[in-house]
Amino acid sequence: MTAGRGRPRHRGRPGPAVRAGPDRAGRRTGSRPAGRAGERVPPGLRTAAGYAWRLVALGVAAYLAVAVLTRLELPVIAVFLALVITSVLRPPVDLLARRMPRALAVLLALLATVALVGGILALVGTTVAGEWGRLGGELHGGLGRIDRWLAGAPFHLHPGAATDLRARIGDFVASHRSALLSTALSGAGRAVELVTGLALAVFCSVFFLHSGDRMWTWWLRQLPARTRPAWRRAGQAAWHTFAGYTRGLLIVAATNAVLVGIALAVLGVPLVLPLVVLEFVATLIPLIGSPIALAVAALVALAARGPVVALLVLGLIVVIGQIEGHLLHPLVLGWSVRIHPVAVALSVTGGAVLGGVLGALVAVPVVSVAWAVIGALRHDSPDDS
Repeated sequence: MTAGRGRPRHRGRPGPAVRAGPDRAGRRTGSRPAGRAGERVPPGLRTAAGYAWRLVALGVAAYLAVAVLTRLELPVIAVFLALVITSVLRPPVDLLARRMPRALAVLLALLATVALVGGILALVGTTVAGEWGRLGGELHGGLGRIDRWLAGAPFHLHPGAATDLRARIGDFVASHRSALLSTALSGAGRAVELVTGLALAVFCSVFFLHSGDRMWTWWLRQLPARTRPAWRRAGQAAWHTFAGYTRGLLIVAATNAVLVGIALAVLGVPLVLPLVVLEFVATLIPLIGSPIALAVAALVALAARGPVVALLVLGLIVVIGQIEGHLLHPLVLGWSVRIHPVAVALSVTGGAVLGGVLGALVAVPVVSVAWAVIGALRHDSPDDS
């Protein structure tokens, strides 16, 4: 009787609940359904996907910001120029403001700057007008020398290659006169926009020089109290980097222009002053500006003084590049801008692709300021605690 008896079977009644616990391998079992898709995705892929959609969101935001700034090109450039003017004139204005009202100090600094720039442009125009007749004769004789040089070894081109090129250029201008005229008219429109933007930049710089600190304080008061220290650190780092870069770049450009002017005067190249001004302006675009300006000087030297002097001017590209890269930039810009030359090259290239010459001009200061702001926000300042 006992053999036929066993444990009573409870049909229809649920058995005891199975608790989740670790199996022999130490893993949790029974905590969630085994068929969920999240369990089949590796953790590394989930992490990569999280970073991916965040990067996509940042890319879309950056694209929209660039699109908006492109549509607002004129006021954006005007504000940028106003910041450049402010960074250059702020030290003399602060110095003059110790002895006179700040408004008068701002007025004197702006008038002195306008007189200096206008005097340089007038001197350049006078120099070009005075040397134009002599330069025409030198260029005509230079074309003959170039023809003889190209006809000899190692080129062995047919005689008259340079003069034929000049004739072809004249024929091209005559056949495309209407297109060149429309391009000139569009360039005149751009010149009007440039004058308008310059006037707006001067107008903004007056207020930045006179009451820029009060404007920044007013902006900070509009923000939540807990975010003001971070914004203050970011603003100080951005202005320190931007002002240091602008002043240092102007010093580097002026030094390059003086060295190039001395070398061109010694070599007897005509139009020294216009070429010096071109070198100064071109150096404002890092890495590529100075070689382009010296290449133009080499062309003038080739036409006026012959191939030997032109090769010597081309040698200046190497010399000026070494002086600029190994002496001027570390001494003048090293204390305010600390970015790698590869980052500078990529910034200039990307800016040129996105915005042409203006993009290449503003790319390095924008990247430098962004990197300085990131560094300032990454390290908490003890003064703000």
